[in-house]
Formats: sequence, C-alpha cells, structure tokens
Amino acid sequence: MKSRETLIRLKKFQVDEKRRKVSQIEAMIADFDRMAADLEREIATEQERAGIHDPGHFAYPTYAKAAMVRRDNLKRSADELKGQLEDARGALADAFEELKKIELLDERDQMRERAVESAREQAELDHIGLRARGALI
Repeated sequence: MKSRETLIRLKKFQVDEKRRKVSQIEAMIADFDRMAADLEREIATEQERAGIHDPGHFAYPTYAKAAMVRRDNLKRSADELKGQLEDARGALADAFEELKKIELLDERDQMRERAVESAREQAELDHIGLRARGALI
C-alpha cells in the first residue's frame, strides 16, 4: 500500500510539473504576442514620423526595418511555441490520465479492504453475540 501512495505522489508531482510547463509556454506566447504588437505600433509611429510607408524606399527608417525583423522573429517564435504548447498539453493530459488510473486502483483496493474489515468485524460481533446467547440459555 505504501508503494501505491508513493506512486500517487509521484504522478501528482509529474502532473504539476507538466501543468507548470504549459503555463510557462502560454505566458511566453502571450509575452511574444504583446511585444510584437508593441513593435507593430512603433513601426507605424516611425513610418508616420518619416512619412514613408514603403520598406523598399531608400529613405525608409532604419529603426522601422529593424523593428520589422524583430517583430517577425517574435511571431515566428510564438508560432513555434504554439506547437510546443500542443505537445505539452498532450503530455499533461496523458500524465493526468495515468494519475486517475492509479487513484481509481487505489480507491478500489481501499474499498475492498474496508469490505474485508467490515466482514471481519461483523464475524466478531456475530461470535460475541453467539457466546452471549449461549451464556443466557
């Protein structure tokens, strides 16, 4: 029984770790999306300030070009993280399913043990009752 409790604790730890990983990836994606949106606003502001909206123009602001590259890199990184997020969610679901299986097995064993204990107690009470009845007769 002790080993089952240890296994349950291990599986709970694994589920918590996978849940943390999913949360971290979601936070990173949100950060990248926020930074990309900030860069998008900065690019628009720089274009308005320079009055040039064509990145191919010879006088297009250098900062706007650099910000575009950075924004595109952030978007690409966020897309890659979305793939990792799906994998992490799948791993979390698998770990959770394993935990539930073990918990159900443990619950079933506990119910069986309670039934055996209850039957043992009832047998003892029956024996005591029969002895008491025999003493009365």
